[in-house]
Amino acid sequence: MYREMNEKMSNTQYFKTAPEIKVEVGQVMQEVYQALSEKGYNPVNQIVGYIMSGDPTYITSYKNARSLIMKVERDELIEEALTYYINHKLK
Repeated sequence: MYREMNEKMSNTQYFKTAPEIKVEVGQVMQEVYQALSEKGYNPVNQIVGYIMSGDPTYITSYKNARSLIMKVERDELIEEALTYYINHKLK
């Protein structure tokens, strides 16, 4: 019996995990902005604080906003904001 268990333990085990869903940066920004607004924070100041420092405590955990924003790289947040600004304000 011990030998059978030892043989099973020495075999490689495979686990299937669900593929990580790619989040849309614009959608993340919208949801985080809304959560911050609902909690009474200034969303622009809080998001800028997070982008500049990398400190996730700038973002409320309300409505899972903190976890959500951490799924996106900070440079992607800047790129999204700049792209939107350029396309809507400068053209």
